Amino acid sequence: MNTDLRNAALAAAGRGWPVFPVRPGGKRATGHREDRCPRTGPCSRGHLTPERRATTDPDLIRTAWTSRPYNIGIATGPAGLLVVDLDTPKPGEEGAPDGTHSFTALCERAGQPVPRTLRVRTPSGGWHLYFTAPSGPRLKSSAGRLARRIDTRGWGGYVLAPGSTTSAGRYEVTDPAPVAPLPAWLTDLLREQRPAAPPVITPARNATRVARVALERETARIAGAAEGTREHTLFTAARSMGRFVAWGDIPRDVVETAFQAGGEAAGLTAAECRSTLRSALNWSIRTARPRETA
Repeated sequence: MNTDLRNAALAAAGRGWPVFPVRPGGKRATGHREDRCPRTGPCSRGHLTPERRATTDPDLIRTAWTSRPYNIGIATGPAGLLVVDLDTPKPGEEGAPDGTHSFTALCERAGQPVPRTLRVRTPSGGWHLYFTAPSGPRLKSSAGRLARRIDTRGWGGYVLAPGSTTSAGRYEVTDPAPVAPLPAWLTDLLREQRPAAPPVITPARNATRVARVALERETARIAGAAEGTREHTLFTAARSMGRFVAWGDIPRDVVETAFQAGGEAAGLTAAECRSTLRSALNWSIRTARPRETA
């Protein structure tokens, strides 16, 4: 295994992608955390993050991977990469769209084909899509910025290279296509954006008091969601309000209008809001239990 992982690390470095050791069978980088940094030795001038420790030096790589069967971390920022991570639903989120579905829908809304590029299958059943990062301002890693269960790895992040393994399986290249440039439309979506003004919430008069209070509270929570949590916040809020719709306490269109405004104020696109609301409300209404009575 040491030989296979060493060769995989050398192959990544040979493409100009700086690598660093990750704990055998795991996803965490070797070394100490920043809050435990002694600020001595290699860290005498400041804590060396995995991104700063990554190297393409074949001699250093051979030395490290001959000693232990480390997994391989690719420092995506220094490598000039932007990797799109399409994740799978977590336990308890059955019925929710996975990252692949969300990415396909994102491409359809943009009127663009799903781009072909180097594709790696992850042990969990998700995908890593490798792109060369655009010139200009650095693209940082993100969580959920594009859509639910779509993360990106750029500056400040890393991915495990093909050949790495966890208890769930192995990272495998499934499409060895050349690494494509990140499409311009995806670049635009990942650039920093100024947050929109908070929405004006109009009380729903054709709803029960409990449903109305819940709607106002959840709409405010959606509008104030931080980057990386926006679509998840919208998704959970819609699931929570679906029961009131199922019980006849509030019309569905009232919930959709309020949550659409909250989601767009948080920075989601109109299409992302509609897609998330549709799937979350459909699931919640379909699975709502009868109202408990005293």
